[in-house]
Amino acid sequence: MRTLKFVVAAAIGAVMACGSAGAADRATKEEAVAMVKKAVAAIKADSAKAYADITKKPGPFTDRDLYIVVYKLDGVVLAHGQNEKLVNTNQKDAKDPDGKAFVQERIELAKKGQPFWQDYKFMDPLTKKPEPKQMYCEPLNDTAVCGGVYKI
Repeated sequence: MRTLKFVVAAAIGAVMACGSAGAADRATKEEAVAMVKKAVAAIKADSAKAYADITKKPGPFTDRDLYIVVYKLDGVVLAHGQNEKLVNTNQKDAKDPDGKAFVQERIELAKKGQPFWQDYKFMDPLTKKPEPKQMYCEPLNDTAVCGGVYKI
């Protein structure tokens, strides 16, 4: 009986350790806010260099599943930390797997001039599947500087 209790306790401990290790592989909301603020400061200092650094992988604006995206308020991607093929393309009509026009919504929210959080689904770079995501964005001149976390 004592051996069975030990085995059960060890199994529970192993499961808990795996769960917390998985969480460590994910960015937090606080880290997303901090990275967006870092990107805003870099863009203010030298936008061309910042956009290149944001798009570079690996680079100073990519951490695990967290990366920065910068949109002009017309939907054109100026920098994308996960998919450089999207740079200089207009994503205004992009929709998530549920049909939500998330870029259009993001543009409209950014036009209000206040930082915001937005919910939608997007391809998770770790699972390679569409997952629920929260994106934090700060408007900057005629752009939205964004970084998000996956809610899984």
